[in-house]
Amino acid sequence: MTLSPEQIAQLRRKVAWRILPITILLYLVAYLDRANVGFAKLRMAKDLGFSEEVFGLGIGIFFIGYLLLEIPGALLVERWSARKWFARILITWGLLSAATAFVRTPFEFNLARFFLGVAEAGFFPGIIVFFTHWFPLRDRARAMSGFIVAVPFSMALGAPISAFLLDVTWFDMAGWQWLFILEGLPAVVLGIVTLFIFTDRPRDAKWLTQQERDWLEGTLAAEAAAKDAVQKVSVAQALRLRNVWLLALGIFATNTGGYALGFWLPTTVKSLSGGSDRASLFFSGLFYLFGVVGVLYAGFSSDKHGDRKWHCVAGQVSTGVFLAASAVPGQPFWLVMIWLCLTGLVAYSWPPPFWALPTGTLTASAAATAIGMINIFANVAGYFGNHLFGWMKQNGATDSTSLFFLAGCYLLGGAIVSRVHIPQPTRGSS
Repeated sequence: MTLSPEQIAQLRRKVAWRILPITILLYLVAYLDRANVGFAKLRMAKDLGFSEEVFGLGIGIFFIGYLLLEIPGALLVERWSARKWFARILITWGLLSAATAFVRTPFEFNLARFFLGVAEAGFFPGIIVFFTHWFPLRDRARAMSGFIVAVPFSMALGAPISAFLLDVTWFDMAGWQWLFILEGLPAVVLGIVTLFIFTDRPRDAKWLTQQERDWLEGTLAAEAAAKDAVQKVSVAQALRLRNVWLLALGIFATNTGGYALGFWLPTTVKSLSGGSDRASLFFSGLFYLFGVVGVLYAGFSSDKHGDRKWHCVAGQVSTGVFLAASAVPGQPFWLVMIWLCLTGLVAYSWPPPFWALPTGTLTASAAATAIGMINIFANVAGYFGNHLFGWMKQNGATDSTSLFFLAGCYLLGGAIVSRVHIPQPTRGSS
């Protein structure tokens, strides 16, 4: 089925406006429920008597639970139903996030975080696979940037909301408890809504014309066939590819620094500034606001230039450089904050082009498996980085030493991804 250029442009806009807003909203809630423990820590650790190492382990153990359904979750979206799978994820993680308000011991905290990870597992890799059902290669990085903008935006929005909630004491419950409850329950509501408004594939979309459905399905099928013609890769073979392992190791190094930076930023900013909890969350919010700008530009630039790898590497390396600059001892806090805002600008710019790499070079099932495996490494890094960072702080590491360590992780990740070989796309597939 042939469409005119004007009809194709209209179809691309229609798909983007239908698919992206709901997925961005879902990930916004997901990431806030995952990361709001960093905001709660400012009061929670003191109330419960948790040490830095205990808190680092509790934050990190989320990622161990997350590992269990990574690859199955991505394959379920490919072969079953994104709508039903995402609804299950949202409802269970919302309830478990709210339940974190009632933990009292390190064991209970670890248990709550572990099962929160199990509940949320498969969502991120599932979304990446879901996008391959809707967005041709030329639009995929921009779609990913629109999706990933939910990460810094959720944190920028969550910082002032959490600052307010930390000061409430309704019904003899501490503010950090209300933070978990009131930021967790929206996921349950969205899970129910997802069952009614999500569409699995273009052929199921009643909001597209038959002509538009046929064109989009045909275009995506042609791209898949072109990849098969160039390189037929089975699921088992995908796990033996050099590029897959480079991507996995690259994101492991980067996320070792990235996840620790995200979770521990409010604590670090408070230590550097010497200010109040409210001021620390305000300054942390500035970091994430700059991240919103960076992630949007990265997806646009990556699609415009048709480049994924070097946009990714540039984001990783520049994050390491700016973060290292913020760690130089003896600077006034205002200068440190400038370096951190520049860090935020680039810290979220590398994921959109990064996650476009495996889906642009592998067959559908192989890509689903590879994405799941790569994301396993990404989440092992979340456990390792947070636990190690907590251990470092517990054993007397200065803020500068800790930030230099995180900067080194970003630089190493960029060096590894720079070794990835991306074959030129076949004509008509980009």
